[in-house]
Amino acid sequence: MTNALAAKPQPAARGDYRAFRPITTRWMDNDAYGHVNNVVYYSWFDTVVNAYLIEHGALDVQHGQTIGLVVETHCNYFAPLEFPQTVEGGLRVASIGTSSVRYEVGLFGQGEPLTAARGHFVHVYVDRETRRPAPLPAKLLAVLETLR
Repeated sequence: MTNALAAKPQPAARGDYRAFRPITTRWMDNDAYGHVNNVVYYSWFDTVVNAYLIEHGALDVQHGQTIGLVVETHCNYFAPLEFPQTVEGGLRVASIGTSSVRYEVGLFGQGEPLTAARGHFVHVYVDRETRRPAPLPAKLLAVLETLR
């Protein structure tokens, strides 16, 4: 049991992330308990990652030959977030494979030093038509390297 306690997830610091995106909470994000519902966090993860890739020319959701499919997600929650709070999503890349990437996202209350939640998701990049794994495109690799 001692090992389980030692492995308890902890919040991460702002300095652990390479890029940030402000996220405006919405009234509908709150649940009956008065804080942002857990499913919203996963939507924010998706927004933080995909907006960064699109803005940096590494993802063309309409016409790109290679697309990323989420195959794994995880989130730990440390402090509540709530409407009308502004959230700041931090992004980094933990690992890059031949056709996969593990993105790590930290969600911070505006100006807070530690994550209110942090998690990851793994994209496997596939050919848009065949849905078979494909090597990461050079432009994507270049952008991912800036997030390590």
